[in-house]
Amino acid sequence: MEYIVEKIGMTRTITVPAVAVTLVRVIEAKVCEVDENKRAIVAYPKGKKTNQAIVGQQKKYNLTPEFNKFMTLDVANAEAGDLDTAPLSDATIVKTTFISKGRGFAGVMKRHNFHGGPGAHGSRFHRRVGSIGNAEWPGRVQRGKKMPGHYGVDQKTAKNEIVSYDAETGIIALKGGVAGANGAYGTIRIVK
Repeated sequence: MEYIVEKIGMTRTITVPAVAVTLVRVIEAKVCEVDENKRAIVAYPKGKKTNQAIVGQQKKYNLTPEFNKFMTLDVANAEAGDLDTAPLSDATIVKTTFISKGRGFAGVMKRHNFHGGPGAHGSRFHRRVGSIGNAEWPGRVQRGKKMPGHYGVDQKTAKNEIVSYDAETGIIALKGGVAGANGAYGTIRIVK
């Protein structure tokens, strides 16, 4: 079973020893259509974006205007209606999928954890890449060489243990961290 969630942020439990947890909130969603493999088109609210395609989908599935985003998920529902969140109360381990924070064009020290050169006066190396080529053969930079470039905005999946789940508010406490900024939308899939 998969669910759309919003990352709230990180905190820690009040137990001894304390455990770092990430809080995510299950988004209220409507199941529009279910096929024989329990794959479903799910509508959920996100912002105020609208266009003719969204309006057409809302008319087709008799949705209110706030449900303006659509996604295909594996669900527990057998027919259309509200998304069934009952399986979350028995779940212990989930896989979380989020888009990581964008860091723009980053150097090799930030992007690949390179050591860098001396920071003192007289050095002209500091945070640079260093040598990137070989000798006369092959006479070019090898494919896959770690270099500066675009860093972040990647889809990251991690396995997290559920510490607690509040069915009334829909808030799940996941052990450890998940990718993405606070307020980012992602999905969780029940593994066990």
